[in-house]
Amino acid sequence: MTQRDLAKQLRMHNTMVHRSEIGDRRIDPVEFAAWCRACGFDPGEAIRKIG
Repeated sequence: MTQRDLAKQLRMHNTMVHRSEIGDRRIDPVEFAAWCRACGFDPGEAIRKIG
């Protein structure tokens, strides 16, 4: 999935996705869950794998 594809699904500009990926911008838990869903992952499972 490209940054543009993800941004389109999240209804945000692709520069916001880019800034998040390079660490210039943080995402909150609600946004993290939306990112997970947009990428086809279960947010709860993603959190368990991170922790």
